Amino acid sequence: MDKIKWVKNEMPQTKDGYLPLMDEGNMKKARRFHQSFPQYSETPLADLKEMANYLGVKDFFVKDESYRFGLNAFKVLGGSYAIANYIAEETGKDVADLGYDTLTSQKLKDEFGQATFFTATDGNHGRGVAWAANKLGQKAVVLMPKGSAKSRFDNIAKEGAKVTIEDVNYDECVRMANQMAEETEHGVMVQDTAWEGYEKIPTWIMQGYGTMASEAGEQLAKAKKRPTHIFIQAGVGSLAGAVIGYFANLYRDNPPKMIVMEAQAADCLYQSALGKDGKIRFVEGDLQTIMAGLACGEPNTISFDILENHVDAFVSCPDWVAAKGMRMLAAPLKGDPQVISGESGAVGMGLVATLMQDEAYRDLKNFLGLNEDSEVLMFSTEGDTDPENYKHIVWGEE
Repeated sequence: MDKIKWVKNEMPQTKDGYLPLMDEGNMKKARRFHQSFPQYSETPLADLKEMANYLGVKDFFVKDESYRFGLNAFKVLGGSYAIANYIAEETGKDVADLGYDTLTSQKLKDEFGQATFFTATDGNHGRGVAWAANKLGQKAVVLMPKGSAKSRFDNIAKEGAKVTIEDVNYDECVRMANQMAEETEHGVMVQDTAWEGYEKIPTWIMQGYGTMASEAGEQLAKAKKRPTHIFIQAGVGSLAGAVIGYFANLYRDNPPKMIVMEAQAADCLYQSALGKDGKIRFVEGDLQTIMAGLACGEPNTISFDILENHVDAFVSCPDWVAAKGMRMLAAPLKGDPQVISGESGAVGMGLVATLMQDEAYRDLKNFLGLNEDSEVLMFSTEGDTDPENYKHIVWGEE
């Protein structure tokens, strides 16, 4: 069985110039936008009291994104907010004045016209962009990497997008979609990874993800709880940058321990942290992992800067960690709520359980100070977005 690998964050600190982008004011603005949608409701924060007791920690909280907008994943928060910000900028408005009713009005459509939003996706992000474009009367074109699940393809197509599965990996799909956007009249690239010269839209996407983080922050405050450890997964790192950025701002004087987890087949942040020099490393190849949403080999530059300054450890997780987490959340201890968590959502559960129970990882457990006083927060970012594979893993058919 492949081993979990980890590295302490010893990268040099930067000026931390991107952290204010994820402050409470920006998160609240994004949240007000999402609250204007008739589909909006706060997703639950599952309090796994029995699991916490079983593992030997004080609290174990799971933000359950399988309830988000009926789309079974958190990603729509980013795509919708980025599209709205783009439309606001093009029409000389402030996104604060562009709620759902205004965005879907004929008046705005006449003013803005018709754009085509291009994106690359392993599934959830593309579905979110397609859904938002569809609701706002715009077009979407979505490219998926080879090996993408048919169920994820079908869910995107159902939203009226033009969707294809290409014979290349995720990062190549990003480049292809970007080129198509550049060659299309009123074509717009909506991607949650940033590179030099492409930073505005990824920033809006990260701020959109902040809705999930700020909901969790308020839910914990209502329960009079404060996390000591936040476990967050990363593909390109946009979600991780948004969540860690939000909590680093919220608990500025005494931040929780922040742990970033990646799929071992696509552990570009872990590889970058190994270098200790602050330089970004890429992971190439097919990036084969059950954690399709994390199969990204090239980090988001904005997010990387936030992570460099605020992460305690980067952890590279083999697929069995996610599979273990999926099974544990699906079959809760008596008294705890069930969380339907997909491959990219459950890795935090699998990791925390392994650290608390397996002596082989005592060094990481001790470094993080995980013990009976720990109050753990993790994010289950998707439900069973590939239902067949979910059954295979959870019901033990393979």
